[in-house]
Amino acid sequence: MAIFSVYVVNKAGGLIYQYDNHVPRTEVEKTFSFPLDLILKIHDEKVIVSFGQRDGIRVGHAVLSINGVDVNGKFTAEGKEILEYLKEPANYPVSIKFGRARLSSNEKLMLASMFHSLFAIGSQLSPEAGSSGIEMLETDAFKLHCFQTLTGIKFIVLADPRQSGIDALLRKIYEIYSDFALKNPFYSLEMPIRCELFDQNLKGSLEVAEKAGTFGPGS
Repeated sequence: MAIFSVYVVNKAGGLIYQYDNHVPRTEVEKTFSFPLDLILKIHDEKVIVSFGQRDGIRVGHAVLSINGVDVNGKFTAEGKEILEYLKEPANYPVSIKFGRARLSSNEKLMLASMFHSLFAIGSQLSPEAGSSGIEMLETDAFKLHCFQTLTGIKFIVLADPRQSGIDALLRKIYEIYSDFALKNPFYSLEMPIRCELFDQNLKGSLEVAEKAGTFGPGS
């Protein structure tokens, strides 16, 4: 069981805190000869597979490294465009690592704003007045849990579907936010949280929740 990440979204839909606790990465590294038997394209400044699934490499996987050296978006470590580099027969054989690329900061900001809108839509679609909005979304790989405070701050946790005790963990995170962000004289409401004590206590609570498989009142 695992807790993947934590998001804190302010009442306007802005992402004010995000922490990746455990991000599973499915990576496949393979040596290719010329010509490359995969079709690649540039998407969101990354080079991804658009056609040619094989040996664990999937459509949508991004190029993570070439010959053991991490790439920088659509460029190699030397600053060459990856697609141009892979067109040159002299650069083969070449070892390429594929996998799901980490979300960029801008993508996380956009997704937080989108969830804020979905939360509001969920409240408006309710047949009963005073709906709480979306509290959980479930997929085969993770569950998204959301707790909104009376002031409109949303605490979001992405966790393994089998992880229990998330409701108690969300309230513990709210408690940490109240103690180490709101009581910090240098913190401004609705602004990004940059507080070492908040970070330390959040990480400690996530560790306790993961090890116990739950998060009881006394934790």
